[in-house]
Amino acid sequence: MKQKKILSTTLAVLLCLGISMVASSRAQAAITPPGPASGSVGLEGTISSPPPKQGATISSPGNGSNFTAVPITVNGICPTGLLVKLFSNNVFVGSVQCTNGSYSIQVDLFSGQNQLVARVYDALDQAGPDSNTVTVTYTDAKFLQFGTSVSLSSVYARRGANPGEVLEWPIVLSGGTGPYAISVDWGDGSPTDLTSQTFAGNFTIKHTYKAAGVYKIIIKATDKNGSEAFLQLVGVANGKVGQTGVGTNSKSSTTRIIIIWWPMLLLLPLIPAAFWAGQRNELYVLRKKLERTRDGSIVPSAISKTTDTTVIDTTTTTTPTAA
Repeated sequence: MKQKKILSTTLAVLLCLGISMVASSRAQAAITPPGPASGSVGLEGTISSPPPKQGATISSPGNGSNFTAVPITVNGICPTGLLVKLFSNNVFVGSVQCTNGSYSIQVDLFSGQNQLVARVYDALDQAGPDSNTVTVTYTDAKFLQFGTSVSLSSVYARRGANPGEVLEWPIVLSGGTGPYAISVDWGDGSPTDLTSQTFAGNFTIKHTYKAAGVYKIIIKATDKNGSEAFLQLVGVANGKVGQTGVGTNSKSSTTRIIIIWWPMLLLLPLIPAAFWAGQRNELYVLRKKLERTRDGSIVPSAISKTTDTTVIDTTTTTTPTAA
């Protein structure tokens, strides 16, 4: 009985060890890195890389073109994935993301001559080479009539926020005569935002994207005299972006539970070994008992249980009689 208890205990310990190892492996596989909690401090770093070596080009409009209405469309080729900023007379007038090796952007022009240059930027805001310079002329009838024209600008060509969070964008409104009507198309199919500004100056536009993606934002301003200004920008909702430009919310996560079976596989050869060791131990104990029984050191149980019996000699002794 004692040997059986030892064997049972050994098997139970091995089984518990295997279960604990599998449970530990499963728990570790199911752990997902926690996001930043409230009040926590996050560290963020960037790995430096050389600036883009290939620049963009302006394919249209052609050099020497003349225009009487804005906005105009500027097309060209560029390295895929980079941000293309367009400058007129060295003033930022719009931005667009390079997609499939090309870009198309609507830009405003200054009254008179405009020298257009496209410049690419990487994720670290490092500039690549300038494009070819295209000179166009814009005849602004409103400027000729009222002596002033409206313009829009921003210190940000691209700005982003997480889906579900408010994206705020500072805009600079100058020129023209107030009040001004402002419209903002955020590029995600939502209704156009309509606001008004009494005076020229700085104001902030706000929007909340529902899904991750890269969006084309078009801002339009019109003063009381009908003079118009346009500004195209790039809005980014952080997260994984699909082929259509819209992806899933970056806050969502999928937990995969992986059961690792190798601890059990390692334990399988130990089970027959435990049985073998138990049988060997039991045979050894029985052999020792038999040896001690033969030596007379141990009375067999069958003998120890018998009742001692006294044998009485009933033999009659006859004494011879003298004759």
